Amino acid sequence: MVAVIKTSQSIHRIFNYNENKVKEGVARCIGEGNYPVDVEGLSLSMKLNLLLKRMELNPNVKTNSVHISLNFDPSESGLGEEKLMAIAHTYMEKIGFKEQPYLVYQHFDAGHPHIHLISTNIRPDGSRIDLHNIGRNQSEKARKEIEKSFGLVEAEGRGNQQVYKPEPIAMGVVRYGKIQSKKALTNVLNAVLSSYKYTSLPELNAVLGLYNVMADHGSEKSKIFKGGGLVYRILDGQGKPTGVPIKASDFYSKPTLKFLEKQFEINRGKRMPNKRKIRNEVDMEFVGGKRPTLDQLRNTLQKQGIDTVLRKSDTEMVYGITYVDHATKSVFNGSALGKPYSAKAIQERCLSLSTPEPNSLTHSVPEQMGLPPRAITTAAETKTAVNEPQQPSGPSADTTLLETLLKTEYTSDYLPHQLKRKKKRKKKGRNPGQNNP
Repeated sequence: MVAVIKTSQSIHRIFNYNENKVKEGVARCIGEGNYPVDVEGLSLSMKLNLLLKRMELNPNVKTNSVHISLNFDPSESGLGEEKLMAIAHTYMEKIGFKEQPYLVYQHFDAGHPHIHLISTNIRPDGSRIDLHNIGRNQSEKARKEIEKSFGLVEAEGRGNQQVYKPEPIAMGVVRYGKIQSKKALTNVLNAVLSSYKYTSLPELNAVLGLYNVMADHGSEKSKIFKGGGLVYRILDGQGKPTGVPIKASDFYSKPTLKFLEKQFEINRGKRMPNKRKIRNEVDMEFVGGKRPTLDQLRNTLQKQGIDTVLRKSDTEMVYGITYVDHATKSVFNGSALGKPYSAKAIQERCLSLSTPEPNSLTHSVPEQMGLPPRAITTAAETKTAVNEPQQPSGPSADTTLLETLLKTEYTSDYLPHQLKRKKKRKKKGRNPGQNNP
């Protein structure tokens, strides 16, 4: 069993996420803890209001919501609701939430059985349960004890087998006309917005584009842009918008531009520990003077779970690159990783400046990561970033990884040899004691 704990400042978002899954038919609320009536007698408002009332006991606590997923081995697909509820009650007791109100949802949208629990850390007397290191301490101990007492597959200690990790949410590429547009978009947004670490709209669109979805705030002269609005669109196979756009405010979870801007700031620090990993994966392809083509570099990185999304002008010139690491869920624009990883520098380091043919822009992501086929670039990114200034190029393609790591960053005061002015020779001054003629 694998337990994943996420804390939040919004119980509404956590509650809506799970209830939307119920509406879509891929989840069911199977039980509760410390509610006055059984789950069958609870309305939506009753479920949410009890949690809200508890939070009102201490309005000074900002992080007051807890969202936990308990993930089981795929071989344990036969776990019944009764056993799942027993596991949920035991787990909540062992991590110190025995007296807290909580709801239990069973989800059916992944290749492994799992349940979600939502609760609050505000006690009946208004004090709060400390959430610091709860995952590493209380949860880890509870997990091991539950695995033994319920006879579950252990997440550790299985010889040379890898520790089981939950697969990403099962989700296909959105295709207009195949299923209801709003439902398809909701599935993608619920999976991407809360898990990937993006810091700008183009970075977010690099991920959404893989599912044929785009977040669009319009051109600078449009009413949407001037009003600070945002719509979500479905893209066709060529990355062009199709169908009727849907306003962000029309979705139950309200993924508006204001919400995204808050996520940008939160993700800015969360993604930093994963910066070096992407750099190293790129640099490894140039070790020993190797010079792969741009296509070869992208294909190799794709095998490592890293998508490289290209931004192109109307003339098919590549002017930007975004790296999407599906393992760490981190998204970086090339220049954010450093000058050697910008679009211009990468093309110079590669064997040629050729870009992928149009028919090569869609291919598969490793199946073991549970990701969909990729649709590489979106029309919105092309329009919004055509005038984006190019970053100075990085080290040459012949530079080894060791030399790259040991060199300091390129500085902006660098000048090519041809542009440097020759120093003038200083004229020897006259001897102070020498009289003028």
